[in-house]
Order: sequence, then C-alpha cells, then structure tokens
Amino acid sequence: MKNNFTAKAEILIGAPATRVWNALTDPEIIKQYLFGTTAISDWKVGSRILYRGQGEGKAYEDKGTILEVVPEKRFVSTYWTAFSGLPDQPENYQTVEYDLVPEGAKTKLTVTQSKIPSQQSADQLKNNLEMVLGNLKKLLETGSLIGKSA
Repeated sequence: MKNNFTAKAEILIGAPATRVWNALTDPEIIKQYLFGTTAISDWKVGSRILYRGQGEGKAYEDKGTILEVVPEKRFVSTYWTAFSGLPDQPENYQTVEYDLVPEGAKTKLTVTQSKIPSQQSADQLKNNLEMVLGNLKKLLETGSLIGKSA
C-alpha cells in the first residue's frame, strides 16, 4: 500500500502549553523557527493553511486544510508540498498532527506526519521535524535562535 509511512518527532520544551500553542499558530513566530516560512490561516476547522517561502533556490507554496483545533492541546491539518514531486490531488495530501501535553512547567510536543509515500521520505521528514522542533525549543527557551539576537 502506498502512502502508509509515518514520521514522528517529539520534544520537551521548557515553556507552558499556552506559549507552545502560540508559537504553532502565530505567523511571526512560525517564521522564526520554520526557516523564514510565512504561514497564512485563520486557524479554524475547515479553513485553508498556506506556507510560503523560499527553498532549494525557488519560491514555494505548500498548503493544506485544518481538520481539528483544540487550543493548547491538539492541531491537525492536511499538507501538500510541490517538493514531494506528486500532483496536487487529494490522495497526495499528508496528515500532520501536533499534540501538546503539559508536564509541570514544560510541554511535550509530538508531531506526527502520516500518509507518506516511502520509508526514505518518512526518514527525511523525521529529520526535518526534529530540526524544526529543536529550533522551536531554542526559540521558546532562550528567546532567540543561533545566529540571531534576542
């Protein structure tokens, strides 16, 4: 069966769920940890979500639809990128789930991306997710990323 691979990454962030949630849904913060990407959405179920930026030397616009929003707990959307090499058709959209679990003054954030076409793609996505989550953790815990001042 195609599109049955999953990439999963989790991280413990030294910030409460309210701050982590805000970082997942505030376009100005997203831009800081997601390589300059601009996220556009009203963050409501059924709405579109767009990710615009520059990658591999060209402009891109990734997109999806918001499926579930439980503030400070869970966010789920579909996701398609031209970098996948697959046509923009419903069967080529992946599902991305963000789950936040408070652990004292910290928050465990788990990101699961499913409906990935190959194990190789899933492994690459897991590495990308881990890098992005590392950026997010550093930003929320220190107020800046490497090479940027607070």
